[in-house]
Amino acid sequence: MATDANDSSGDPTNEPISSNSHTNPPKTNESDIEHSRKLTKTPSFGKTVRFLEIEAVEERDSSVDSLFPDFEIEEWTTTSFEELFLADDWKDIADDRLLRKKVLQASPENVLTPAWGQEVTLKMQGVLEDRTVVEKDCKLVFIIGEGDVNQALEECVISMTKGEIALLLADSQYTYGHLGREPDIPAWAPLLYQLQLLDFREKPNPLSLPIPDRIRIGSQKRERGNFYFQREEYSMAAQAYCMALDIQSCVAEEEEEEVNDHRVKCLNNLAAAQLKLGQFDEALHTSRDVLFLDPQNVKALFRKGKLLSDRGEYEEAMETLKKALKLEPSTKAIHAELSKLVKRQAGESETQSWQTKPAQNIAPSLTPPPKKKPFGISWKFLLGALVVALGSLVTSVVLTARN
Repeated sequence: MATDANDSSGDPTNEPISSNSHTNPPKTNESDIEHSRKLTKTPSFGKTVRFLEIEAVEERDSSVDSLFPDFEIEEWTTTSFEELFLADDWKDIADDRLLRKKVLQASPENVLTPAWGQEVTLKMQGVLEDRTVVEKDCKLVFIIGEGDVNQALEECVISMTKGEIALLLADSQYTYGHLGREPDIPAWAPLLYQLQLLDFREKPNPLSLPIPDRIRIGSQKRERGNFYFQREEYSMAAQAYCMALDIQSCVAEEEEEEVNDHRVKCLNNLAAAQLKLGQFDEALHTSRDVLFLDPQNVKALFRKGKLLSDRGEYEEAMETLKKALKLEPSTKAIHAELSKLVKRQAGESETQSWQTKPAQNIAPSLTPPPKKKPFGISWKFLLGALVVALGSLVTSVVLTARN
């Protein structure tokens, strides 16, 4: 099956894909929004990524040197995580005592904390219990609540004030869960972070950004979706793809061609996630959106044809799959789906043929058919002949007696 050009991470699956134009997340009322702000634990999260870089930022520091040289305290360097989870001078961020924080340097009083949906800039480094550094960024920028960093960081940053430096101890349920993160974070591994909230502000309107920035941010969102897809967290993947599409929407006509390639990748990946979630109507709609932008897209053609076949719309499904086969005649999946479609059509034709028989032809079949006459001379004929013979014999005997 053809893959998107120059897109090593563009498609999270090798399967062909399908479509839905309802790319915006469903509307929610105020109570739903308030409920969604209460972050819930999920089995795993992705790597921290820089979501938005409007200002020029320095390169990430990947050296082993600490970003917080003045806070090389025992808790950061040698204390076991078990002791830290039970320590009395740590504050519980979550009720389950699996997400804990200790302030190392407080901010002045009456300083505001970030709110849900705002953009924050964070200096952070994270280590395993053996103090191996696995995450480090001197200027990490992300939007709270959009899933670009793990839940531990999102939960903690909401409780911080500008300039505050803190330690954060997070159980694996709030970081990378039962899958870990290859190649550096094992499954079920808790993490210890040092954090400083450098700044926070309102989320910028992506539509006001230059096209190159919007393409870059949308690509980051798509890559985030791919990460979740590969971990089988399909709802999170679909959410990331929808956000990427929103960022890349509403462009001027002269910019359409530049952005459309990225839209096609997002839509194809969104359709794949929708199929995994069992959202078949939405996946069909998304596949049609792909074909509106790229009528020759084989993945979208395959998904559309397969979904139409499953819905019993055989004529359009056949036309769609034949078009896909013409574009990629060597693809076995298309041949297999066409063969399945032909069998379905044949089976339905037989069913319809049986159902359309007139009633008068069906009724006689309810009574047993007449028995066939045996081959040879009828018993009635033999009996008649016998009677005639006996009559002749009696007549002969009477005549003989009289003579």
